[in-house]
Amino acid sequence: MARFNKILAVIDPAALEQKSLQRAILLAHKTGASITAFLTIYDFSYELTTMLSVDERETMRQAVVDDRTDWLESIIQPLCDGAISIDIKVVWHNRPFESILFEVVENNYDIIVKGTKQHDTLKSVIFTPTDWHLLRKSPVPVLLVKDHDWPEDGNIIAAVDAGTEDDEHQNLNVKMTHMALKFSELLNGHVHLVNSYPGTPVNIAIEIPEFDPVSYTEAVKKHHTDSMHAHAKQFPIDVNHLYIREGLPENVIPDVANEIDAELVIIGTVGRTGITAALIGNTAEHVIDKLDCDVLALKPDGFECPIKR
Repeated sequence: MARFNKILAVIDPAALEQKSLQRAILLAHKTGASITAFLTIYDFSYELTTMLSVDERETMRQAVVDDRTDWLESIIQPLCDGAISIDIKVVWHNRPFESILFEVVENNYDIIVKGTKQHDTLKSVIFTPTDWHLLRKSPVPVLLVKDHDWPEDGNIIAAVDAGTEDDEHQNLNVKMTHMALKFSELLNGHVHLVNSYPGTPVNIAIEIPEFDPVSYTEAVKKHHTDSMHAHAKQFPIDVNHLYIREGLPENVIPDVANEIDAELVIIGTVGRTGITAALIGNTAEHVIDKLDCDVLALKPDGFECPIKR
């Protein structure tokens, strides 16, 4: 079972309310973890000041870092109650996701907590948001925070792929379910498992006259249902909390989350990168913008961050 000893809370310099910090504090109270409030800043105009020497430009940058550090201290001070430890780190870097990942890898954090907001679809394809970089490349769990509260006696979803025969995905199913159970203990909540399965391919039904779409759909449903029940038997999960539905994951998962008013959805991502990620995207990325609750993204065991110093 995962342990959260060190939390990296990513600060949004443009936000009035730091959702990531508030959620990190709540999590730290329940786990005893320490928190680092992490802010990346950058202003390209400082790099264009060619009339100044390297030392003078560094002094200007440091002045901005000091100012932002004071601002962050003013935000954190009212939130501190002495029960948890909150450190502050402000860095100058032109690519926020890289600075976050460098910090995680070099200082052995257990989880990244970051506030998120709606993405414009076209803009996300051309200029991938920091959230998406973290989902693809972070070696530790990434908790993307929205506005939904974490109530006691709430509902937590693990979005598993129970019908898979791939070892990596099966292991990820187990990892997600364990994580869901951990959060259910922390939040006094209830674990639900959601699995989607594909509908009948239309082209097959058209091209093969003798193809029976009804029998095919029933066979696929039975396979996923049997696989889901076999997976759930490994854990103390109520059979009434299993959802096996036809459709795409990015539709099924948000539908179930809305039905049960989930406070957290746990998703696995294998970290697709490159042009495939830009054109197709990960399931986690498709799901995020359709959910009104927090999303926790996990990587398979053994995943290594592709970002290096």
